[in-house]
Amino acid sequence: MNDRTVLEAQNIDKYFYSPVKTQVLKKISFSINRGDFVSVMGKSGCGKSTLLYILSTMDTSYQGKLLIDQEIITGKPAGYLSRIRNEKIGFVFQFHYLLTEFSVLENVMVPGLKLGKLNREQLEEKAMEKLRIFGMEEHALKKANQLSGGQKQRVAIARALINDPLIIMGDEPSGNLDKKNSDIVFGIFKELATDFNQTLLIVTHDPEFAEKTDRTIVMEDGRILS
Repeated sequence: MNDRTVLEAQNIDKYFYSPVKTQVLKKISFSINRGDFVSVMGKSGCGKSTLLYILSTMDTSYQGKLLIDQEIITGKPAGYLSRIRNEKIGFVFQFHYLLTEFSVLENVMVPGLKLGKLNREQLEEKAMEKLRIFGMEEHALKKANQLSGGQKQRVAIARALINDPLIIMGDEPSGNLDKKNSDIVFGIFKELATDFNQTLLIVTHDPEFAEKTDRTIVMEDGRILS
């Protein structure tokens, strides 16, 4: 089960036209298996966030092939991609993007409500379960803006997990946090990979964070160096 390929990029090229044609990604190829904790590392402007947008199916104008769960996703219609995103990908960003007028519990439930597979009661139960993993259950009824930065990021990770995604993708998820909270967030990711066999792909510019992941994809000038 563990060697199942979750994500595969085959020769991905990406161009920007503004106004000159510039190639921002060059022949990107790699694959990620179930339970892998992978970081993508590189200087600002090396193309790592651009790559994440493509891998997460949000950007569809590229050359090459993208496979998610061993299915070719390239060229699929927008509605289909939106369902894949909701069902198979959990997102954690540098800014938690929590809805401040909602409670912590409601924030965690949002992607589940969108997916519409479970009723509200089942979802509430599941959201509490996810909050429990992070020791956040006693904050469930607080408004999101009553939490500290580190707590918000924990809630954001719980939200990313609500649909039991195949892969969690993070864009600098510890970039906005101090050392202590950054370590906590790393610890959560590590636990997800080790104890829950969760697949993780995290873009970071923090070498210390990258060093502790199972595997690091180093990028420079739109290419994979190692």
